Amino acid sequence: MSPQVTTVLLLTVSNLFMNIAWYGHLKYKAAPLALVIFVAWGIALFEYSLQVPANRIGHQVFSAPQLKGIQETLSILTFFAVSTLWLGEGISPRQLAGFALMIVAAVLIVGD
Repeated sequence: MSPQVTTVLLLTVSNLFMNIAWYGHLKYKAAPLALVIFVAWGIALFEYSLQVPANRIGHQVFSAPQLKGIQETLSILTFFAVSTLWLGEGISPRQLAGFALMIVAAVLIVGD
């Protein structure tokens, strides 16, 4: 598999876990905060075990700013999945437009 594909796949899974760690607990508001923090850190540790190799592999073919642009785009897209599928929260047209502008910015960075 090419470094580009490997990087994007690892960053996609990494960002999915990152968004689960950051926002997934919102579904469990009654859970004790200490437990939520502990579980989120555990998920984040797994997320980092994917993200760090993704950046190492990706830096063979992408610059650091390009890697960040790819990561931000994937972060937004995986956030949509967590927000809608896990939390059951839709995204308004105005929010969608804002996120789209953020993705346009990231694409401009990656295309450099």
